[in-house]
Amino acid sequence: MPTIIDRYMLRQFVQVLIICLMSLIGLYIVIDAFGHLDRFVDYAEKHGNLLGTMAAYYSYQAIAFFDRTSGILTLIAVMFTITWIQRHNEMTALLAAGITRVRVLRPVLLAAIAVSLLAAANREWVIPNIREHLATDSKNLGGEQATVMQSRFDSQTDILLGGERIVHATKKIINPGFFLPRQFAQFGRQLTAMEAQYLPACDAHPSGYLLLGVTSPKSLLKSPPLVLNEKPIIYTPVASPWLKEDQVFVASEVSFEFLAAGATWRDFASTRELIHQLRNPSTDLGADVRVAIHGRFLKPLLDTTLLFLGLPFVVTRTNRNPFLSIGMSLGVVTIFMLVTLGCQALGSGGWLTPSLAAWLPLIIFAPIATALSDSLRK
Repeated sequence: MPTIIDRYMLRQFVQVLIICLMSLIGLYIVIDAFGHLDRFVDYAEKHGNLLGTMAAYYSYQAIAFFDRTSGILTLIAVMFTITWIQRHNEMTALLAAGITRVRVLRPVLLAAIAVSLLAAANREWVIPNIREHLATDSKNLGGEQATVMQSRFDSQTDILLGGERIVHATKKIINPGFFLPRQFAQFGRQLTAMEAQYLPACDAHPSGYLLLGVTSPKSLLKSPPLVLNEKPIIYTPVASPWLKEDQVFVASEVSFEFLAAGATWRDFASTRELIHQLRNPSTDLGADVRVAIHGRFLKPLLDTTLLFLGLPFVVTRTNRNPFLSIGMSLGVVTIFMLVTLGCQALGSGGWLTPSLAAWLPLIIFAPIATALSDSLRK
């Protein structure tokens, strides 16, 4: 059963966490909204009221903001909670009553771990389900406008999937240009059309892209299906009655979400999706994805290590100035973040193995955090 002290500490922690989170989100909204207010006004004139449009957009952005800042926000909430009770000599009174420092801090530490697990659940289940809203910015509210497309290589078929622009809402590619492998060089190296529509797998065909209004090569429209490793790769109207005379279908396991998200795909995908795409023969992913997968599993441990790195400077401070103690704690946290980002960059660049790049910050700072937290028990 939680005691009065436990409830008091938890209430202080939750209040500070919510205040800090809402303050930072509010600051972000004010800066971003005033810089792009004209875009919200233009979109609201066609699709609804201004406040509703902005509320919907920034509600999704707030979820992603919490994911990026949960670790540092938890540490700040813990530091200010402890600083508050120390400033009013409540910690001294509790220690004088025979209550150990660890017992006083226990509810706050458990709450911090719970927030870390909540952030992990948000990262794995919530963000992947709203990625379409997170991938759109204030320039493309609703995802209905065409944006610049980033080409992707299908490693299974050796086809480079490219195009001029892409429309997220309708899963279309404007002016697609697919570069064909050498096996199909008799028709030319580039397959172009007016637009391409992503189609999921069904009984008639696997997943892939339906090219409408094929402009080049015209000879491909009268050719039998092009086969690679005994599997049809490019379906033509000759043997596929469901295709019109100016249409071809290119089979590919490169999903539209993976194609459309570009560089942000890794941030909005769940760990399960990252592993699936890593095993997908059509997507040849780099070392950065492997580093991200290891990092997903280690994120709660890193958040806990970050907490125990900064906490001792506030709890066992010899200097009575709370702001100096908090500043020292944030300095240690800054070093931790720089080392973590540096290891990730080295792992993505191939200087370190992905597993070592993800584990190295924990290997470096976990013993330090353990040694520093020993003072909490004294």
